[in-house]
Amino acid sequence: MEMVTVSEAEKIISAHLMSYGEEVICLEDAVGRVLAEDLVADRDLPPFNRATVDGIAIQTASVKNNNSLYAVCGIQAAGVAPLKVFSENHCIEIMTGAAVDPIFDAVIRYEDCVIEDGSARLLPDLEVKPGMNIHYRGKDKQQGEILAEKNRVLTPALIGLAASTGQARLRVKKLPRIVVISTGDEMVPLTEVPTAYQLRRSNGIVVKSCLAKYKIHPQLMHLNDELEQVRTALTECLQQYDVLIITGGVSMGKFDFIPQVLSELGVQKQFHKVRQRPGKPFWFGSFKDARQQASELRHPVSKLIFALPGNPVSVFMCLNRYFLPWLQASLGLSEPGYEYAVLNSDILFKPALQYFAQVKLKVNNTGVVEATPLTTNGSGDFSNLMYADAFMELPGDRADGRFKKGECFKVWRF
Repeated sequence: MEMVTVSEAEKIISAHLMSYGEEVICLEDAVGRVLAEDLVADRDLPPFNRATVDGIAIQTASVKNNNSLYAVCGIQAAGVAPLKVFSENHCIEIMTGAAVDPIFDAVIRYEDCVIEDGSARLLPDLEVKPGMNIHYRGKDKQQGEILAEKNRVLTPALIGLAASTGQARLRVKKLPRIVVISTGDEMVPLTEVPTAYQLRRSNGIVVKSCLAKYKIHPQLMHLNDELEQVRTALTECLQQYDVLIITGGVSMGKFDFIPQVLSELGVQKQFHKVRQRPGKPFWFGSFKDARQQASELRHPVSKLIFALPGNPVSVFMCLNRYFLPWLQASLGLSEPGYEYAVLNSDILFKPALQYFAQVKLKVNNTGVVEATPLTTNGSGDFSNLMYADAFMELPGDRADGRFKKGECFKVWRF
């Protein structure tokens, strides 16, 4: 298969969206997960007429009759049945959040009245309107209404909403079981001191950190450039995991065994190499385990392999441009992973490849998102990413390779 374009790679990956089923979990563990069913109001919200300030509850009809002095008949606390009165010349003191009896149609702040000797007097020239400082029953939502549609990320705000409806347990989307495999003899554990010609293993930690947002905790594994070790490990991983994310071992080197071994194990290559920089050697494939049944939701028949180039920036770009959008779509999230920004300085990039430039984003005083390109030293220069906010995707079909200040392009935030 020839090298594919970025849009072709995206289309192929999108054709392999997966569903991993559903599960019910405790509300306390649900933040960051994806809701698998609509959240419905179990009663009106709010469930009663509710005072929004501390003060006195009155009938506004009495004010229209030029009455500004009321006998205080009691104190209404939150959480108990509402007090009522039988005369428009009577009021009650009421606390924020307390239930307001329907006979009252306004709550006057303590700051707007004077209470002395069992009577309350409104301040002169106070404008009183029906409904003021009362949050009426069912104004937000009514019983049976949908509070939140499924396929939404459970944020702290949504968790609070679920708690208010008594949802101690929620149905959420199951997550794929993922293994992240780094490769290379030159890579040593973080706890070891590398020689002058070795590097510390960082790719696996980066991928794991990106997946933490989705509450996915992948298994980390490292393989040296030994053919039998690679073959044995990949054989086991294809049986145990839904998704393999591999970093390194996919280029044209003598020790890049990953494509060869995956082919031997029956993995179907969907593409190898994308017309892009960084990340050109990106390899993507699928594996159908004949021993599994299609009805097994936890482990769908197709396993997916995202084999990324080993250079740190290539890993980071491919993860954000391809894998995370695939993951979000597989979980039912429809929000695009990109936005648009205006280039605020010229870029020259002549190779006929889609270029993902590291950029710093800011919003100018007219509300436009501007992208400032950062100078880098190639796909091995990971240190620059800490100063960048996104990759700007520049098309690879410009003969002169010039991208001018003021042009608008897609950006992928990370």
